[in-house]
Amino acid sequence: MLCLLMLTFLAGCLAEDITTKMILKQHWDDNFEGQLCFALTGHIVGWEVDVNFDSPVKHIQQWDADWIEKPTDSECLTTIKWVNKNYKGIHEKGENFCLKFMGNTCGKGTPSATATLVDLTDDHQTLPPLVTKSGAQTTKYNYADVMMKSIMFYEAQRSGKLPADNRIPWRADSALSDKGSGGEDLTGGWYDAGDNVKFNFPMAWSTTVLTWGLIQYKDAYDSAGQLDNMYKSIKWPLDYLIKCHTKKNELYVQVGDGGIDHGSWTSPERMTGNRPAFKVDASSPGSDVVMETAAAMAAGSIAFKDRDSAYSSTLLSHAKELYEMGKAHPGFYSSSVNAAAAYYKSQNYSDENSWGAIWLYKATQDKKYLADAEAAHLPGESWGFSWDEKIGGANTLLYEATKKDIYKQDMVATMTAWMPGGSVPYTPKCLAFRLQWGALRYASNTAFLALVAADLGVNPDEYRKWAMSQLHYALGDAGRSFVIGFGTNPPKNPHHRGSSCPLLPAPCGWEEQQNKGPNPHTLYGALVGGPGSSDDYTDNREDYVHNEVACDYNAGFQSAIAGLQHLAITQKLPTSYNTCGGGSG
Repeated sequence: MLCLLMLTFLAGCLAEDITTKMILKQHWDDNFEGQLCFALTGHIVGWEVDVNFDSPVKHIQQWDADWIEKPTDSECLTTIKWVNKNYKGIHEKGENFCLKFMGNTCGKGTPSATATLVDLTDDHQTLPPLVTKSGAQTTKYNYADVMMKSIMFYEAQRSGKLPADNRIPWRADSALSDKGSGGEDLTGGWYDAGDNVKFNFPMAWSTTVLTWGLIQYKDAYDSAGQLDNMYKSIKWPLDYLIKCHTKKNELYVQVGDGGIDHGSWTSPERMTGNRPAFKVDASSPGSDVVMETAAAMAAGSIAFKDRDSAYSSTLLSHAKELYEMGKAHPGFYSSSVNAAAAYYKSQNYSDENSWGAIWLYKATQDKKYLADAEAAHLPGESWGFSWDEKIGGANTLLYEATKKDIYKQDMVATMTAWMPGGSVPYTPKCLAFRLQWGALRYASNTAFLALVAADLGVNPDEYRKWAMSQLHYALGDAGRSFVIGFGTNPPKNPHHRGSSCPLLPAPCGWEEQQNKGPNPHTLYGALVGGPGSSDDYTDNREDYVHNEVACDYNAGFQSAIAGLQHLAITQKLPTSYNTCGGGSG
């Protein structure tokens, strides 16, 4: 039976509970000293101890745990519950773990007790069944499984009031007091990465790219049995972005302070303190984030058009207003919101102008948006498709809309730079290595663009094989998987606060960040940053460059995997692909 974690944890739910008898160390008059010892059968990160006395006791004192519900000194009781202190939760397999305490009996007789150690480390999460439709090509890796788990990663990133069908048992409601300066409800959305801040710029980009993948490869989600889950997945941030658009020329773009957040290590459910909200408006512009949010809304309006027409119309209305706001009030949002500058500072906003306009055109077929998109066109190769640079995506959509050769040349220039022999270097095992920070993210995002270009008839065989090689590197071709909970030797120690913390009511702090064992919870589907330039990789929680996860890391990756699933079900998946060394996979 799957135990669901709410804000309090029900003792006795886990299979690893250990029961012991109290050792009576001393007893005189009504005073006694007791000890509880547990032979640990596994590595634990957090614990609860429930003690049941055979006769009432009072004035219990102990030094190694905190009370879950502290009684008064004079209160007689037969049941007590303790949870580990913030710095005493981690213990090793094979350890004889003991707790000493003192107290008084409430009557005559020798005190005796039975205690249960509840292991708050493992949630024993079970995966939903994977139900796929038959007829697809046989594939080296199970793309449907990757898609399902990637969607679950986004569910693990949810902020706010969780739905009744929450599938992540170690997650609960969080940040329910997120508000704007005027008291506006800003609950919801996704936590950005391994932290607990809501950065709307990468969140909106992730939403746009995930939604683009759904629009492009809806049949892939259907065949993988994930269509309903995918619609729920993108609706979560879209609902939040609607809340953030509080006035015609006002958009909240961040909740939480990165400096404060990164100064602590705890799960979203355990957060305390103020979470400031930051906005852009006519006097403090941020057209980069505004246009990106407009793009997300426009993409969402397309995706929901035949599923929920009223919601689609709402999204399109917001997209149009935001587009006009961004057009009328240009500027870098990081110049208006200093709290964003150290984390998500964009280098240009012309790409967002083209990107936002082409998505409005795709949603409305209104040629004024197409004219704006073409006017903002940035020619040439794309350094890397990401939350910061939308050039490759905008030019791909411009070619889809116009079939003009100038945009095709841009697409080809980008792919020429990224493929073997181009300007992007490769690791020995053939990962296109643009940047060490999130290397897999850049390769996966470009793989998605390559698959869309192939769909548009641009060098389809060559681009599909290249995309497949990059995605398969992440799935296992390098000798290990870089997707948590998938494939051979996947990462188990991502730099991610929530999955590193034990179950409630145990506390969580820097001790858990430095825990030598694996994260207590499997962050299914998350793509880690990836290897170094020599394919070197260490599964180390403290290495946030290579082992952090983020919403934007999975966006292009998931959409590209959906592209491979689409090729498999349409019998167009390449049966081999060239590696950078000229071999085949």
